[in-house]
Amino acid sequence: MAELLEVYNMVKHFPVRRGLMRSRREYVHAVDGISFSVDSEQTMGLVGESGCGKSTAGRAILRLIRPTSGEVRFKGENLLTMDAGQERQMRRQMQMIFQDPFGSLNPRLTVERIVEEPLLTHREGNGRERRERVADILRIVGLLPEHMKRFPHEFSGGQRQRIMIARALVLQPELIICDEPVSALDVSVQAQIINLMVRLQREFRFSYIIISHDLSVIRYVSHKVAVMYLGQIVEMAPAATLYATPRHPYTLALLSAVPMPDPRYKRQRIILSGDVPSPINPPAGCRFHPRCPRRMDVCEQTAPIMREVGRQHVVACHLYTDGPEWRPVPPGKPIKAAGRSGASAAGI
Repeated sequence: MAELLEVYNMVKHFPVRRGLMRSRREYVHAVDGISFSVDSEQTMGLVGESGCGKSTAGRAILRLIRPTSGEVRFKGENLLTMDAGQERQMRRQMQMIFQDPFGSLNPRLTVERIVEEPLLTHREGNGRERRERVADILRIVGLLPEHMKRFPHEFSGGQRQRIMIARALVLQPELIICDEPVSALDVSVQAQIINLMVRLQREFRFSYIIISHDLSVIRYVSHKVAVMYLGQIVEMAPAATLYATPRHPYTLALLSAVPMPDPRYKRQRIILSGDVPSPINPPAGCRFHPRCPRRMDVCEQTAPIMREVGRQHVVACHLYTDGPEWRPVPPGKPIKAAGRSGASAAGI
């Protein structure tokens, strides 16, 4: 599959004022040098605790907030150097589904106007053509044409999420970023929405980045998964590999908290001590070491290098020092690493 999106060493720091008279300028290290790629028709899962930077990463990719540094390329074009006109054209190919389906919908607009808005922004068709297109997309996501004249407050949470999906899909984008798309829904409704998203991807052949703290959802929908902790990716692998053979202690702790459907199956729960450190002053060395049950002296002093521990499986942990160092290739640059497989050298 061809690479659709390439993120290379992306950083996003937010300035804050602290101290007496707010005279000291510091930075929140929300995203601190993440790299990954997403192929066409592929789903990338981005997981981690609340506050790890995954939602910030999704917004920075779409330039809803501007990254501090790094490179983001969509179909080979650098999104961070585009002018307003180029960015407008890019946005028709990249859409986002936000976490709160009610807060993301204008309560003063009807469903027809909400879903039609991207078509109006990009000057697609006349009034009749837009109305027909809105009706078609509502049918596809499981709503009825008569819902077009209703307002968001007249719908359930699952129906509002379907309206969000319809709005994102109406321009037929090639990439949709979903920020906790089902976290606000009941479990039964979550299953309906997830199955809908999987079906739509097969039908319309686009890619997803799905941001979530729910590893069971990510396992079901993702082709590959990246685990984030305090602004950095600590492990990344194909979904089947990561769930079968997790390597990083943080990934192991997250997976140990996933409920098992079989009550006879007993899993040893890994309880992490302490809280997530402040992103304003992240720990030296490995950022996970204050909470890691397997920390060593070197973890407090030296940041771990991302290493390959299997096919397309990379991890940043001092427990794994034998594998070759993984260096993501900057977007658009040729692969020059010798003696490594093309898939590994190019990144996952």
